[in-house]
This record gives sequence, structure tokens and C-alpha cells, in this order.
Amino acid sequence: MPESFDVSRESVSRSTHFYRKVQEKLGTSGVRSDKDLAGLVEKRLPASTVKALVRGGLSDNEIFRLVIPRRTLAHRIARREPLSRDESDRAVRLARTAALAEQVFANSDRSWQWMRQAKRRFAGRSPLELLETEAGARLVEELLYQIDDGMVA
Repeated sequence: MPESFDVSRESVSRSTHFYRKVQEKLGTSGVRSDKDLAGLVEKRLPASTVKALVRGGLSDNEIFRLVIPRRTLAHRIARREPLSRDESDRAVRLARTAALAEQVFANSDRSWQWMRQAKRRFAGRSPLELLETEAGARLVEELLYQIDDGMVA
């Protein structure tokens, strides 16, 4: 029984750290679960989330390609509008995957280098490129979990 308790404690600790990282990347607070992330998407994230994503390691061009086009962002900021639900969902996808990569590689620079590097497994595309879709993000997450479990060299 004590062994399963230790495993649960480790999982909870890891989970807390993961959601703290996601929260940091989004520039928000109160994120403790996927349910909280879904709530953020439903409520729509503020346009300032984009600045937090840039501070978290994404380039402007990556944001414009993966979350929101430059002109649309300028309009949202000028009108003081939040991101749309789709844009919020894409921002959460990026933050979630980036936090997982940082957790696996235990280093922000190494994780971003890995995310931007083309992989044979992805037909020469980088993990970051696959984050354009939820299905691609799932493939990236699956590979990260395999690396974390020592299943990939």
C-alpha cells in the first residue's frame, strides 16, 4: 500500500508542476486541471496571452502561424477583445505541449530546440509544425511521453 501512495504523490506533484508551467505560459492563474484549461478556452483568453506565449519561448512568427494572424491580433488588441475560442484553444494547445516538453527535457532551451527540429518520425516536420492541429499535437505528446518513459532513443 505505501508504494501506491508514493506513486500517487509523485503523480500529483508532477501534475501540479505541469499545470503551473501551462499557467505560466498562458500568463494566467488558477489552472490545476484540464477542466480548468477547458474553462479558459470557453471564457476566451485575453489577447495579452500572446505576450505570455512569447515570453514562454515562442517567436512572433510562430504565434502568427499557430495561434492568430498578425492583423487579427492587432484588431483584437485595438478593440480590447479577447481571443476567439478557436484562438484560445490553439494557445492552450501550444502552452500544454510546451510545458510537457519542458517537463520531459527538464530544460526550456533544450525543449524548444527539440520542438523546432525536424523529426523522421514526422516525415521531416518539426513537432512545432504538427501543433497546427489537435491530431498533430497528440502525436507530439505521444512521442514526448515515450521519451519520458525511456522508450525512444
